[in-house]
Amino acid sequence: MPSLFRFLFICAILTGIVYGAMFALVIYVQPVDRDVTVRVPTERLNR
Repeated sequence: MPSLFRFLFICAILTGIVYGAMFALVIYVQPVDRDVTVRVPTERLNR
């Protein structure tokens, strides 16, 4: 039984690290806005 608790504890720690990293990315990384231009070929428009 102690090995099960150890396994669950390690899984909980790893999950906490992953969620902490995701939270840090959300807080500290700002996306850059930029214009996007997509060229559509004229043969696709004339159907």
